[in-house]
Amino acid sequence: MTKTKEKQLHLGVLLYGCGHHQAAWLMPNSSVEHIGEISYYQSLAQVAEKGYFDAVFFADNQSFPAKNASDMPAFWFDPVVNLTAISQVTNHVGLVATISSTFSNPFTASRQLLSLDHITKGRVGWNLVTSMTDFEALNHSMEELPPRDKRYEKADEFAALMNKLFLSWHSNAFLHQREERKLINPSNIQPFHHDGTYFKVHGPSTTPKSPQGKPVSMQAGASKQGIALAAKYADAVYSVSWNLKQAKNFRKKLDEQVKQSEDSSRHIKVFPGLVTYVGHTREEALAKKAALDEQLPIETALKQLSFFIQQDCSNWEIDQEVPPLPPVEEFTGPVGRYETILEIIHDTQPTVRELLGYLSAGGGHHTLIGTPEEIVDQMEVWFEAGVADGFNLMPPTLPGSLEDFVELIVPEMQKRGIFRKSYEGHTFREHLGLTK
Repeated sequence: MTKTKEKQLHLGVLLYGCGHHQAAWLMPNSSVEHIGEISYYQSLAQVAEKGYFDAVFFADNQSFPAKNASDMPAFWFDPVVNLTAISQVTNHVGLVATISSTFSNPFTASRQLLSLDHITKGRVGWNLVTSMTDFEALNHSMEELPPRDKRYEKADEFAALMNKLFLSWHSNAFLHQREERKLINPSNIQPFHHDGTYFKVHGPSTTPKSPQGKPVSMQAGASKQGIALAAKYADAVYSVSWNLKQAKNFRKKLDEQVKQSEDSSRHIKVFPGLVTYVGHTREEALAKKAALDEQLPIETALKQLSFFIQQDCSNWEIDQEVPPLPPVEEFTGPVGRYETILEIIHDTQPTVRELLGYLSAGGGHHTLIGTPEEIVDQMEVWFEAGVADGFNLMPPTLPGSLEDFVELIVPEMQKRGIFRKSYEGHTFREHLGLTK
Protein backbone atom coordinates (compact mmCIF):
# COMPACT_ATOMS: atom_id res chain seq x y z
CA MET A 1 0.00 0.00 0.00
CA THR A 2 1.38 3.40 -0.99
CA LYS A 3 2.17 5.61 1.94
CA THR A 4 0.23 8.86 1.84
CA LYS A 5 0.62 12.14 3.65
CA GLU A 6 -1.31 12.40 6.87
CA LYS A 7 -3.01 15.53 5.60
CA GLN A 8 -5.44 14.89 2.76
CA LEU A 9 -7.04 17.45 0.49
CA HIS A 10 -10.83 17.40 0.08
CA LEU A 11 -12.87 17.94 -3.08
CA GLY A 12 -16.45 18.95 -3.71
CA VAL A 13 -18.13 19.89 -6.96
CA LEU A 14 -20.91 22.43 -7.50
CA LEU A 15 -23.18 20.98 -10.18
CA TYR A 16 -24.72 23.76 -12.25
CA GLY A 17 -26.53 23.39 -15.56
CA CYS A 18 -24.20 22.82 -18.52
CA GLY A 19 -21.26 24.22 -16.57
CA HIS A 20 -20.27 27.45 -14.83
CA HIS A 21 -19.02 29.31 -17.90
CA GLN A 22 -21.77 31.53 -19.29
CA ALA A 23 -21.08 30.24 -22.80
CA ALA A 24 -21.08 26.55 -21.86
CA TRP A 25 -24.59 25.95 -23.20
CA LEU A 26 -23.69 27.48 -26.57
CA MET A 27 -20.89 25.02 -27.33
CA PRO A 28 -21.63 22.42 -30.05
CA ASN A 29 -21.16 19.52 -27.62
CA SER A 30 -22.99 21.10 -24.67
CA SER A 31 -25.42 19.20 -22.47
CA VAL A 32 -28.11 21.89 -22.66
CA GLU A 33 -30.78 19.50 -23.92
CA HIS A 34 -30.39 17.34 -20.82
CA ILE A 35 -30.50 19.80 -17.90
CA GLY A 36 -34.13 18.88 -17.23
CA GLU A 37 -33.36 15.16 -16.99
CA ILE A 38 -32.54 13.63 -13.62
CA SER A 39 -30.34 11.02 -15.31
CA TYR A 40 -28.00 13.86 -16.33
CA TYR A 41 -27.34 14.90 -12.72
CA GLN A 42 -27.07 11.28 -11.66
CA SER A 43 -24.38 10.71 -14.28
CA LEU A 44 -22.44 13.81 -13.15
CA ALA A 45 -22.48 12.57 -9.55
CA GLN A 46 -21.23 9.18 -10.72
CA VAL A 47 -18.27 10.90 -12.43
CA ALA A 48 -17.50 12.72 -9.17
CA GLU A 49 -17.69 9.45 -7.25
CA LYS A 50 -15.36 7.83 -9.77
CA GLY A 51 -12.89 10.57 -8.84
CA TYR A 52 -13.41 9.93 -5.07
CA PHE A 53 -14.84 13.40 -4.47
CA ASP A 54 -16.01 14.15 -0.94
CA ALA A 55 -19.31 15.61 -2.09
CA VAL A 56 -21.54 16.92 -4.85
CA PHE A 57 -23.24 20.19 -4.03
CA PHE A 58 -26.24 22.15 -5.28
CA ALA A 59 -26.60 25.85 -4.63
CA ASP A 60 -30.11 27.24 -5.10
CA ASN A 61 -32.07 30.23 -6.30
CA GLN A 62 -35.83 30.14 -5.91
CA SER A 63 -36.94 32.35 -8.79
CA PHE A 64 -36.51 33.06 -12.44
CA PRO A 65 -33.64 35.52 -12.84
CA ALA A 66 -35.84 38.35 -14.09
CA LYS A 67 -39.49 39.35 -14.31
CA ASN A 68 -39.64 38.65 -18.01
CA ALA A 69 -38.11 35.18 -17.46
CA SER A 70 -35.96 35.56 -20.58
CA ASP A 71 -33.21 33.40 -19.05
CA MET A 72 -33.33 29.90 -17.62
CA PRO A 73 -33.75 29.49 -13.86
CA ALA A 74 -30.40 28.69 -12.29
CA PHE A 75 -31.62 25.41 -10.78
CA TRP A 76 -34.22 23.25 -12.47
CA PHE A 77 -34.86 20.83 -9.58
CA ASP A 78 -35.18 21.30 -5.84
CA PRO A 79 -31.76 20.35 -4.38
CA VAL A 80 -33.06 17.85 -1.81
CA VAL A 81 -35.20 16.06 -4.40
CA ASN A 82 -32.32 16.03 -6.90
CA LEU A 83 -29.90 14.62 -4.32
CA THR A 84 -32.40 11.96 -3.29
CA ALA A 85 -32.44 10.69 -6.88
CA ILE A 86 -28.63 10.91 -7.03
CA SER A 87 -28.37 8.91 -3.80
CA GLN A 88 -29.93 5.93 -5.55
CA VAL A 89 -27.14 5.60 -8.13
CA THR A 90 -24.14 6.44 -5.90
CA ASN A 91 -22.68 4.71 -2.85
CA HIS A 92 -20.12 7.00 -1.22
CA VAL A 93 -20.07 10.60 -2.42
CA GLY A 94 -21.48 13.18 0.02
CA LEU A 95 -24.70 15.03 -0.89
CA VAL A 96 -24.97 18.73 0.00
CA ALA A 97 -28.20 20.72 -0.43
CA THR A 98 -28.64 24.46 0.01
CA ILE A 99 -31.31 25.55 2.50
CA SER A 100 -32.49 29.16 2.85
CA SER A 101 -33.25 30.24 6.41
CA THR A 102 -35.11 33.25 4.99
CA PHE A 103 -37.71 31.10 3.25
CA SER A 104 -37.59 27.62 4.81
CA ASN A 105 -39.54 26.03 7.63
CA PRO A 106 -36.94 24.47 9.98
CA PHE A 107 -39.10 21.49 10.95
CA THR A 108 -39.70 20.57 7.30
CA ALA A 109 -36.10 21.26 6.23
CA SER A 110 -34.56 19.24 9.08
CA ARG A 111 -36.97 16.36 8.47
CA GLN A 112 -36.12 16.22 4.77
CA LEU A 113 -32.37 16.29 5.43
CA LEU A 114 -32.56 13.70 8.20
CA SER A 115 -34.72 11.46 6.00
CA LEU A 116 -32.16 11.58 3.21
CA ASP A 117 -29.35 11.05 5.72
CA HIS A 118 -31.02 7.83 6.91
CA ILE A 119 -31.71 6.72 3.34
CA THR A 120 -27.99 7.16 2.51
CA LYS A 121 -26.65 5.96 5.89
CA GLY A 122 -25.03 9.30 6.64
CA ARG A 123 -23.95 11.02 3.41
CA VAL A 124 -25.79 14.34 3.79
CA GLY A 125 -24.67 17.93 4.33
CA TRP A 126 -26.54 21.22 4.12
CA ASN A 127 -25.45 24.68 3.10
CA LEU A 128 -27.17 27.46 5.05
CA VAL A 129 -27.88 30.68 3.11
CA THR A 130 -30.00 33.78 3.70
CA SER A 131 -30.80 34.20 -0.05
CA MET A 132 -29.90 37.12 -2.27
CA THR A 133 -32.70 38.46 -4.45
CA ASP A 134 -36.03 40.21 -4.14
CA PHE A 135 -37.29 38.00 -6.98
CA GLU A 136 -37.02 35.05 -4.58
CA ALA A 137 -38.79 37.01 -1.85
CA LEU A 138 -41.75 37.61 -4.18
CA ASN A 139 -42.25 33.84 -4.33
CA HIS A 140 -42.47 33.62 -0.54
CA SER A 141 -45.14 36.15 0.37
CA MET A 142 -42.62 39.00 0.74
CA GLU A 143 -42.36 42.26 -1.18
CA GLU A 144 -38.57 42.24 -0.82
CA LEU A 145 -35.80 40.57 1.13
CA PRO A 146 -35.51 41.63 4.77
CA PRO A 147 -32.40 43.72 5.61
CA ARG A 148 -29.19 41.73 5.96
CA ASP A 149 -29.03 42.11 9.76
CA LYS A 150 -32.53 40.70 10.11
CA ARG A 151 -31.80 37.84 7.71
CA TYR A 152 -28.75 36.82 9.70
CA GLU A 153 -30.58 37.19 13.00
CA LYS A 154 -33.18 34.78 11.66
CA ALA A 155 -30.45 32.49 10.27
CA ASP A 156 -28.84 32.24 13.71
CA GLU A 157 -32.10 31.12 15.28
CA PHE A 158 -32.74 28.79 12.33
CA ALA A 159 -29.33 27.08 12.69
CA ALA A 160 -29.75 26.61 16.44
CA LEU A 161 -33.22 25.17 15.94
CA MET A 162 -32.03 22.84 13.18
CA ASN A 163 -29.47 21.40 15.61
CA LYS A 164 -32.20 20.84 18.21
CA LEU A 165 -34.28 19.01 15.63
CA PHE A 166 -31.34 17.01 14.26
CA LEU A 167 -30.45 15.75 17.74
CA SER A 168 -33.90 15.54 19.35
CA TRP A 169 -33.94 11.73 19.70
CA HIS A 170 -31.92 8.64 18.88
CA SER A 171 -33.14 5.62 16.94
CA ASN A 172 -32.19 3.36 19.87
CA ALA A 173 -35.36 4.69 21.55
CA PHE A 174 -37.25 2.66 18.92
CA LEU A 175 -37.52 -0.59 20.89
CA HIS A 176 -39.96 -2.71 18.80
CA GLN A 177 -40.02 -5.42 21.49
CA ARG A 178 -43.02 -7.58 20.57
CA GLU A 179 -43.03 -9.83 23.61
CA GLU A 180 -42.83 -6.92 26.06
CA ARG A 181 -45.28 -4.95 23.90
CA LYS A 182 -42.89 -2.00 23.94
CA LEU A 183 -42.63 -0.05 20.70
CA ILE A 184 -40.74 3.05 21.77
CA ASN A 185 -39.13 4.54 24.88
CA PRO A 186 -41.07 7.77 25.48
CA SER A 187 -38.75 9.02 28.24
CA ASN A 188 -36.02 9.62 25.66
CA ILE A 189 -38.26 11.53 23.27
CA GLN A 190 -39.31 14.82 24.79
CA PRO A 191 -40.54 18.13 23.31
CA PHE A 192 -38.06 20.98 23.58
CA HIS A 193 -40.56 23.87 23.27
CA HIS A 194 -38.61 26.34 21.15
CA ASP A 195 -40.25 29.76 21.37
CA GLY A 196 -38.07 32.28 19.55
CA THR A 197 -38.34 35.54 17.65
CA TYR A 198 -38.93 33.91 14.26
CA PHE A 199 -39.89 30.31 14.99
CA LYS A 200 -42.04 28.38 17.42
CA VAL A 201 -41.50 24.62 17.35
CA HIS A 202 -42.80 22.18 19.95
CA GLY A 203 -40.56 19.29 18.89
CA PRO A 204 -39.15 16.74 18.82
CA SER A 205 -38.52 15.78 15.20
CA THR A 206 -40.46 12.84 13.78
CA THR A 207 -37.16 11.51 12.39
CA PRO A 208 -34.40 10.22 14.67
CA LYS A 209 -30.81 11.38 14.91
CA SER A 210 -28.59 10.96 11.86
CA PRO A 211 -26.37 7.88 11.35
CA GLN A 212 -23.42 10.33 11.29
CA GLY A 213 -24.53 12.26 14.38
CA LYS A 214 -26.07 15.08 12.37
CA PRO A 215 -25.78 16.23 8.76
CA VAL A 216 -22.60 18.18 8.01
CA SER A 217 -23.22 21.92 8.32
CA MET A 218 -21.81 24.13 5.54
CA GLN A 219 -21.97 27.91 5.16
CA ALA A 220 -21.07 30.31 2.37
CA GLY A 221 -21.50 33.89 3.61
CA ALA A 222 -18.42 36.14 3.43
CA SER A 223 -19.89 39.20 5.15
CA LYS A 224 -19.09 39.94 8.79
CA GLN A 225 -22.44 38.43 9.75
CA GLY A 226 -21.86 35.40 7.53
CA ILE A 227 -18.46 34.65 9.05
CA ALA A 228 -19.87 35.07 12.56
CA LEU A 229 -22.66 32.61 11.73
CA ALA A 230 -20.16 30.10 10.33
CA ALA A 231 -17.99 30.38 13.44
CA LYS A 232 -20.95 29.31 15.58
CA TYR A 233 -22.48 26.55 13.50
CA ALA A 234 -20.45 25.45 10.45
CA ASP A 235 -18.29 22.38 10.04
CA ALA A 236 -16.98 23.78 6.76
CA VAL A 237 -17.41 26.87 4.60
CA TYR A 238 -17.43 27.60 0.90
CA SER A 239 -15.44 30.73 0.07
CA VAL A 240 -14.72 33.03 -2.86
CA SER A 241 -11.02 33.83 -3.27
CA TRP A 242 -9.50 35.15 -6.45
CA ASN A 243 -5.90 35.00 -5.16
CA LEU A 244 -3.79 33.76 -2.26
CA LYS A 245 -3.91 37.16 -0.56
CA GLN A 246 -7.70 37.06 -0.45
CA ALA A 247 -7.71 33.42 0.69
CA LYS A 248 -5.37 34.23 3.56
CA ASN A 249 -7.52 37.19 4.56
CA PHE A 250 -10.66 35.03 4.67
CA ARG A 251 -8.96 32.31 6.72
CA LYS A 252 -7.70 34.95 9.17
CA LYS A 253 -11.16 36.50 9.58
CA LEU A 254 -12.76 33.11 10.13
CA ASP A 255 -10.14 31.99 12.65
CA GLU A 256 -10.44 35.24 14.59
CA GLN A 257 -14.19 34.82 14.78
CA VAL A 258 -13.85 31.19 15.95
CA LYS A 259 -11.56 32.33 18.79
CA GLN A 260 -14.45 34.45 20.08
CA SER A 261 -16.91 31.52 19.96
CA GLU A 262 -17.79 28.99 22.65
CA ASP A 263 -15.56 26.35 21.02
CA SER A 264 -12.51 28.54 20.39
CA SER A 265 -10.14 25.71 19.46
CA ARG A 266 -12.10 24.10 16.65
CA HIS A 267 -10.98 24.13 13.03
CA ILE A 268 -13.58 24.97 10.39
CA LYS A 269 -12.62 23.56 7.01
CA VAL A 270 -12.46 26.05 4.12
CA PHE A 271 -13.29 25.15 0.52
CA PRO A 272 -12.49 27.97 -1.94
CA GLY A 273 -14.22 27.75 -5.30
CA LEU A 274 -11.93 26.46 -8.06
CA VAL A 275 -12.27 26.81 -11.84
CA THR A 276 -9.88 24.68 -13.92
CA TYR A 277 -8.97 24.43 -17.57
CA VAL A 278 -6.62 21.45 -17.91
CA GLY A 279 -4.86 19.94 -20.88
CA HIS A 280 -1.91 17.68 -21.64
CA THR A 281 -0.12 20.91 -22.57
CA ARG A 282 -0.65 24.49 -21.39
CA GLU A 283 -1.57 25.45 -24.96
CA GLU A 284 -4.33 22.85 -25.00
CA ALA A 285 -5.74 24.20 -21.72
CA LEU A 286 -5.62 27.80 -22.97
CA ALA A 287 -7.42 26.74 -26.15
CA LYS A 288 -10.26 25.26 -24.09
CA LYS A 289 -10.73 28.56 -22.27
CA ALA A 290 -10.44 30.61 -25.45
CA ALA A 291 -13.11 28.53 -27.22
CA LEU A 292 -15.56 29.29 -24.41
CA ASP A 293 -14.63 32.95 -24.06
CA GLU A 294 -15.17 33.50 -27.79
CA GLN A 295 -18.82 32.48 -27.36
CA LEU A 296 -19.39 34.64 -24.27
CA PRO A 297 -22.69 36.55 -24.59
CA ILE A 298 -21.67 40.07 -23.57
CA GLU A 299 -25.19 41.22 -22.68
CA THR A 300 -25.70 38.27 -20.32
CA ALA A 301 -22.26 38.79 -18.80
CA LEU A 302 -23.05 42.46 -18.15
CA LYS A 303 -26.31 41.44 -16.45
CA GLN A 304 -24.36 39.17 -14.12
CA LEU A 305 -21.84 41.92 -13.38
CA SER A 306 -24.70 44.35 -12.66
CA PHE A 307 -26.06 41.90 -10.09
CA PHE A 308 -22.67 41.35 -8.48
CA ILE A 309 -22.00 45.09 -8.06
CA GLN A 310 -25.64 46.11 -7.51
CA GLN A 311 -25.63 48.80 -10.20
CA ASP A 312 -26.50 48.97 -13.88
CA CYS A 313 -23.41 48.57 -16.05
CA SER A 314 -25.18 47.83 -19.35
CA ASN A 315 -23.98 51.14 -20.84
CA TRP A 316 -20.33 50.82 -19.79
CA GLU A 317 -17.77 51.12 -22.58
CA ILE A 318 -16.77 47.52 -23.12
CA ASP A 319 -13.13 48.20 -24.05
CA GLN A 320 -12.49 50.94 -21.48
CA GLU A 321 -11.24 50.52 -17.93
CA VAL A 322 -13.82 49.58 -15.31
CA PRO A 323 -15.32 52.75 -13.77
CA PRO A 324 -14.53 53.41 -10.09
CA LEU A 325 -16.58 51.33 -7.65
CA PRO A 326 -17.44 52.19 -4.04
CA PRO A 327 -15.41 50.57 -1.24
CA VAL A 328 -16.75 47.36 0.25
CA GLU A 329 -17.79 49.20 3.43
CA GLU A 330 -20.42 51.09 1.44
CA PHE A 331 -21.72 48.05 -0.43
CA THR A 332 -25.11 46.61 0.59
CA GLY A 333 -25.27 43.50 -1.60
CA PRO A 334 -23.54 40.08 -1.36
CA VAL A 335 -20.15 41.06 0.05
CA GLY A 336 -17.96 38.06 -0.85
CA ARG A 337 -18.32 38.33 -4.62
CA TYR A 338 -18.02 42.11 -4.52
CA GLU A 339 -14.73 41.92 -2.60
CA THR A 340 -13.47 39.50 -5.24
CA ILE A 341 -14.33 41.90 -8.08
CA LEU A 342 -12.50 44.71 -6.31
CA GLU A 343 -9.49 42.40 -5.91
CA ILE A 344 -9.50 41.46 -9.61
CA ILE A 345 -9.65 45.14 -10.57
CA HIS A 346 -6.82 45.99 -8.16
CA ASP A 347 -4.63 43.14 -9.48
CA THR A 348 -5.22 43.49 -13.22
CA GLN A 349 -6.60 46.99 -13.97
CA PRO A 350 -8.86 45.35 -16.58
CA THR A 351 -11.09 46.73 -19.27
CA VAL A 352 -14.76 45.89 -18.83
CA ARG A 353 -14.38 43.13 -21.44
CA GLU A 354 -11.41 41.63 -19.60
CA LEU A 355 -13.27 41.73 -16.29
CA LEU A 356 -16.18 39.87 -17.87
CA GLY A 357 -13.72 37.24 -19.05
CA TYR A 358 -12.42 36.73 -15.51
CA LEU A 359 -15.97 36.45 -14.17
CA SER A 360 -17.40 34.32 -16.97
CA ALA A 361 -16.82 30.98 -15.22
CA GLY A 362 -17.84 30.98 -11.59
CA GLY A 363 -17.83 34.70 -10.97
CA GLY A 364 -14.20 35.31 -9.97
CA HIS A 365 -13.20 32.19 -8.09
CA HIS A 366 -9.60 30.93 -8.13
CA THR A 367 -8.91 30.02 -11.76
CA LEU A 368 -6.12 27.66 -12.81
CA ILE A 369 -5.10 26.98 -16.41
CA GLY A 370 -2.46 24.50 -17.51
CA THR A 371 -1.22 20.92 -17.26
CA PRO A 372 -2.17 18.66 -14.36
CA GLU A 373 1.24 19.27 -12.81
CA GLU A 374 0.91 23.07 -13.03
CA ILE A 375 -2.59 23.06 -11.59
CA VAL A 376 -1.79 20.74 -8.68
CA ASP A 377 1.34 22.81 -7.93
CA GLN A 378 -0.93 25.80 -7.26
CA MET A 379 -3.52 23.78 -5.37
CA GLU A 380 -0.73 22.55 -3.07
CA VAL A 381 0.43 26.11 -2.39
CA TRP A 382 -3.01 27.00 -1.01
CA PHE A 383 -3.29 23.65 0.78
CA GLU A 384 0.09 23.93 2.48
CA ALA A 385 -0.55 27.58 3.37
CA GLY A 386 -3.57 26.45 5.38
CA VAL A 387 -6.02 28.63 3.48
CA ALA A 388 -7.71 25.69 1.73
CA ASP A 389 -8.55 22.35 3.32
CA GLY A 390 -9.85 21.44 -0.10
CA PHE A 391 -11.61 23.02 -3.05
CA ASN A 392 -15.13 23.26 -4.39
CA LEU A 393 -14.75 22.59 -8.10
CA MET A 394 -16.81 24.76 -10.46
CA PRO A 395 -16.33 23.11 -13.88
CA PRO A 396 -16.59 25.55 -16.83
CA THR A 397 -18.42 22.85 -18.80
CA LEU A 398 -20.35 19.77 -17.71
CA PRO A 399 -19.62 16.97 -18.04
CA GLY A 400 -16.43 17.82 -19.99
CA SER A 401 -14.46 19.85 -17.44
CA LEU A 402 -15.43 17.51 -14.60
CA GLU A 403 -14.29 14.49 -16.62
CA ASP A 404 -11.03 16.30 -17.42
CA PHE A 405 -10.45 16.93 -13.72
CA VAL A 406 -11.12 13.31 -12.77
CA GLU A 407 -9.00 11.87 -15.60
CA LEU A 408 -6.05 14.28 -15.44
CA ILE A 409 -5.87 16.17 -12.14
CA VAL A 410 -7.03 13.54 -9.62
CA PRO A 411 -4.25 11.08 -10.63
CA GLU A 412 -1.65 13.82 -10.18
CA MET A 413 -2.99 14.58 -6.69
CA GLN A 414 -2.96 10.88 -5.83
CA LYS A 415 0.61 10.52 -7.09
CA ARG A 416 1.67 13.26 -4.66
CA GLY A 417 -0.13 11.57 -1.76
CA ILE A 418 -2.50 14.45 -1.05
CA PHE A 419 -5.73 12.77 -2.16
CA ARG A 420 -7.42 9.45 -1.50
CA LYS A 421 -7.23 6.46 -3.83
CA SER A 422 -10.40 4.96 -2.36
CA TYR A 423 -13.13 5.85 0.10
CA GLU A 424 -12.03 4.75 3.56
CA GLY A 425 -15.34 5.51 5.31
CA HIS A 426 -18.97 5.83 4.35
CA THR A 427 -20.40 8.97 5.94
CA PHE A 428 -19.77 12.51 4.78
CA ARG A 429 -18.29 13.29 8.20
CA GLU A 430 -15.83 10.42 7.77
CA HIS A 431 -14.82 11.74 4.33
CA LEU A 432 -14.05 15.15 5.88
CA GLY A 433 -12.32 13.73 8.94
CA LEU A 434 -14.82 15.36 11.29
CA THR A 435 -14.95 13.83 14.75
CA LYS A 436 -18.25 15.41 15.84
